[in-house]
Amino acid sequence: MISFEFQNPWVLALLIFIPFFIYREVRKKSAKKASLKLSTLTPFGGARSNLSSYKPLLFIIKMIGVSLCVIALARPRYVDVTTKVKSDEGIDILLTVDTSLSMLARDLKPDRLAALKEVAKNFAVQRPSDRIGLVEYSGEALTRVPLTTDRQMLVAEIDKLQSGNLQDGTAIGIGLATAVNHLKNSKAKSKVVILITDGVESINPSPELMYVSPRQAAEIAAAKGIKVYTIGIGTNGMAPFPVGYSYSGEFIFEMQPVEIDEPLMEDIAAKTGGLYFRATNNESLKKIYSEIDKLEKSEINEVKYYNYTELFGRFLLAALILLSLELLLKRTIFKELI
Repeated sequence: MISFEFQNPWVLALLIFIPFFIYREVRKKSAKKASLKLSTLTPFGGARSNLSSYKPLLFIIKMIGVSLCVIALARPRYVDVTTKVKSDEGIDILLTVDTSLSMLARDLKPDRLAALKEVAKNFAVQRPSDRIGLVEYSGEALTRVPLTTDRQMLVAEIDKLQSGNLQDGTAIGIGLATAVNHLKNSKAKSKVVILITDGVESINPSPELMYVSPRQAAEIAAAKGIKVYTIGIGTNGMAPFPVGYSYSGEFIFEMQPVEIDEPLMEDIAAKTGGLYFRATNNESLKKIYSEIDKLEKSEINEVKYYNYTELFGRFLLAALILLSLELLLKRTIFKELI
């Protein structure tokens, strides 16, 4: 970030004397006025000159030059501040997000997935020293963002999350296994998966699709030293779920019971040393991410580098040019008028 400053701003106080010099000059010119009575001006008819009317310019040039000298003494400069975050205690985190159709349920505002995306983006931005990645899953799983410190790319990919990109279903085990596979070789002091779902394991295993059960994935995570925080999203009771499309192509919502396999989520968290949370509304979802943020803290050292671009030379050069010009004019063109 570039800013402008004066190294010695107190020197600018000298500029208050400029109005005093101007006032004194005006008074001096008034006092010097004299009158001479002549019977006729005929002898001076051919000696007309406007040179005297430009004489005040000498004083103006001098005052500008002096002002520029004062500004130069105040040391104006540009300051470019670069901040770098150093951490030897970074944490690798995989956000593992359920994007099944039920994530469009509107018990959170405007819906579960939209509410989750906003909170996840804030969480990512507030952890500059950690590597964070993104896994999306429904009936299958996809690593959208490998572990990275590029927050701009991560936030952009979180924004792109939407239901319908992947095969339908809720393959919690495959989603968790995908995150664990990406984290298993990490050298970070702490490896964390934040697993989000709003339902129960719902998938029909096929020969074409590798299947890992949620508990198998949790056991692998525990063996690899990966901690899993699980979050169940959904209100208690009934919620408006998308059940079909209208003629205009918009979703039709109907009230249906909310089903989250909480025992499974608690078991996964317990096996890996994590915790299970339930988000029943937008506010509780924010608090959950805030709580995880406190539980998984990195040692952060922020280093600032200052690069100064000095400007006093420009002002001083302009001042010297003006003062030299004033002296030259005084000794040449205006010499006989002084």
